[in-house]
Amino acid sequence: MIAPAARDALQNWLATQKALQGVSDHTISAYSGDLTEFLTFMTEHKGQSLGLAPLLRITVQDMRGWMAFMRGQDIGSRSLARKLSAVKGFYRYLAEKEGCDPTAVLSARSPKFQRKLPRPLAPDAAQDLIDTIDLQSQTPWVSARDQAVVTLLYGCGLRISEALGLCGRDIPIGPTLRIIGKGRKERVVPVIAPAREAVKKYLELCPYRVEPETPIFRGVRGGALNPRAIQRVVAAVRMQLGLPATATPHAMRHSFATHLLNAGGDLRAIQELLGHASLSTTQAYTAVDTARLMEVYNRAHPKA
Repeated sequence: MIAPAARDALQNWLATQKALQGVSDHTISAYSGDLTEFLTFMTEHKGQSLGLAPLLRITVQDMRGWMAFMRGQDIGSRSLARKLSAVKGFYRYLAEKEGCDPTAVLSARSPKFQRKLPRPLAPDAAQDLIDTIDLQSQTPWVSARDQAVVTLLYGCGLRISEALGLCGRDIPIGPTLRIIGKGRKERVVPVIAPAREAVKKYLELCPYRVEPETPIFRGVRGGALNPRAIQRVVAAVRMQLGLPATATPHAMRHSFATHLLNAGGDLRAIQELLGHASLSTTQAYTAVDTARLMEVYNRAHPKA
């Protein structure tokens, strides 16, 4: 059993991540699961209830034991890297609060893995998906709502949480939108005319009053729209159009970035539009473009 002091330290760290770093509820839940799993292993590994004192004395051998155990549970490299990142973040917090030396934890090497490249849609497929979403509901305002959300994802490169986080104070939507993204990072994104028109059409049909502090996009009962509703309607359209399983709401954001890059967009500018903290994240789209060029080369070159 995890000692109360260790559990309290974990809860305090999670609260700090949410309040100061703007970490999403989904990520907080993942961190909580990863750290609870880690602390449970260390408790059993050490053969004692792991209070703060022994928690701060974890060795390199202890970390190797945990990582070997994870591997034995068929945890893949990507998942293990995520878990290790959470553990390191927690120990940085403990080092700051308790004055301990986190070297044994921070020196643990993250397993190498090949990053998955974004899977964008072709421009015509992205447009077909947006057009077909309008036909999915017999309730006009729901159809307009779903189409407006997906148009924002593709037209502005928004995350679904960012689109659904728009409130009455953001309307009427003009040529730009001020978005608060991951880590409470603020950015300004241009809004193309089709996206503005889609939102305007939805608001004209929406039966619910939109106040400055209430969400623009509503569920059928009037509450905030759940992302699952958009995921379901995109899945239905994907099957109708014969698109791959990678055609998800988030793929519309990938498509936005890739299509801009293909049209000659500047990588730094795209980084700002997407709200990426690191340019290396945005550079994944150059790999997509290179992969596409190599595919064309290998298919078309007479000597290939």
